[in-house]
Amino acid sequence: MRHSFKTGFSFGLTSGIITTLGLISGLHSGTHSRVAIIGGIVTIAIADAFSDAMGIHISEESENKHTEKEIWESTISTFLSKFFFTLTFIIPILLFKLTTAVIVSVMYGLLLLSILSFYITKGQKVSLLRVIAEHLIITFIVLITTHYIGDWIVSTF
Repeated sequence: MRHSFKTGFSFGLTSGIITTLGLISGLHSGTHSRVAIIGGIVTIAIADAFSDAMGIHISEESENKHTEKEIWESTISTFLSKFFFTLTFIIPILLFKLTTAVIVSVMYGLLLLSILSFYITKGQKVSLLRVIAEHLIITFIVLITTHYIGDWIVSTF
């Protein structure tokens, strides 16, 4: 896979998973509303996918070492991967009771991150378990923080 596509895909996938899981966790604890969660997922799929794509675009431009084609490949692959993978989190929300859907979403997201981590470490001399642990710990920090923020918001306002 070309570096520009790999950059965009891995960034979009990671951002899509962690951002969406954080949103699901926070909105579930704060609202217990399927409609709010679906609305949030769609909003992230559009607004945050464009934002991340623009961020990658500017980051790649600022390095001053990529061709215009490579910059646009990274930009487009970031947008498409973020958009697509974010929207896939709607499926469990539609198919299961909300609490079960949240659990399924978390498991799905952790599985995707683990698979991505495996491919990132393939061919490198780094510990697969260490890389997976790093990625999952960060994800758990986001999940726990957003859950308690949702609880705090509902109890405060």
